[in-house]
Amino acid sequence: MKLGLLAWLCLAAVGAGAQNLPVPPFASTPDMARLDYDLKPRQIAPGTWVIEGEVADFSRANGCNIINTGFIVTGDGVVVINTGPSRLYGEQQRRAIERITREPVRRVIALNLHPDYFFGHQAWADTPTQALAGSVAGMQAEGRAYADNLYRLCGDWMKGTESTPAREALDPKSLPQTLQVGSHRLELRRLEGHTADDLVLIDHTTGVLFAGGLVFAERVPTTPHAQFARWTVSLDQLAQWHAAGQFRTVVPSHGPVHEGTAGIRQTRDWLQWLTAQMQGSAERGLDLAEVLRQPAPERFARWAAQPAELHRSLTQWYPRYEERALAGTPAGR
Repeated sequence: MKLGLLAWLCLAAVGAGAQNLPVPPFASTPDMARLDYDLKPRQIAPGTWVIEGEVADFSRANGCNIINTGFIVTGDGVVVINTGPSRLYGEQQRRAIERITREPVRRVIALNLHPDYFFGHQAWADTPTQALAGSVAGMQAEGRAYADNLYRLCGDWMKGTESTPAREALDPKSLPQTLQVGSHRLELRRLEGHTADDLVLIDHTTGVLFAGGLVFAERVPTTPHAQFARWTVSLDQLAQWHAAGQFRTVVPSHGPVHEGTAGIRQTRDWLQWLTAQMQGSAERGLDLAEVLRQPAPERFARWAAQPAELHRSLTQWYPRYEERALAGTPAGR
């Protein structure tokens, strides 16, 4: 009974005790009257910049800017990661990059199919835009529905926005792929679980991981396209890469940039709790209304988008657990 992101957006109109992370104040001051996102790139490593979204849920007050986008200035051009929730964001992102560097942008990479990863692509019509083939297919299939719902959620911030899927599909069989771009050695790898095709980028030169939607920090994970067991496996893989020294700094698509594996552990903790909660509640015969009334554990209570994001997950996924419990078969996770 997978509803997909369309219904998810409509609902919006490595273990317990994971380390808490400081959440800095939202650096930008969006101006709704002028439709100005007030994007403020922050350098986190040599040549590496992040434009941080608010650690929050979609709202008109924040311009629906809740995603971290980034760019790497390599000495031989710029690589952009994610382009935000609207045409306006993409245009303002482009101007923000131009204030930092005069190097040309060589490529734009979207890490998955969700709209705030690629709705700014309109501003990059003269630049190669890339994503995994499965993500491109998802963008093409669901883009119009995403736009309809984001217009309802975000209002005037979406003016002139049209779904613009990535134009170049990365073949999963070609990954992992290492790119030497200027002075930076970048590696693209495919994982899965948050969606069916999750792209991550590791900058081996600076030790920065752009983790996409696989990692959330201090925010309840979104799960409209989730494959829970595979997501957990991917988180374990990220933890192994960290232990092997392949990265130090994590840029989640949602939540504060941080050092180490705290975001990985937080995300894993949430997924394990959520699936166990649904499984146990279904086995006890609770209905959805009863499950929705149950609060999340205290360790999650202060996370952004709580309880709204929990309620979206339960509304989408709990009926599947109920069906499996009634049939006497284990719930798929």
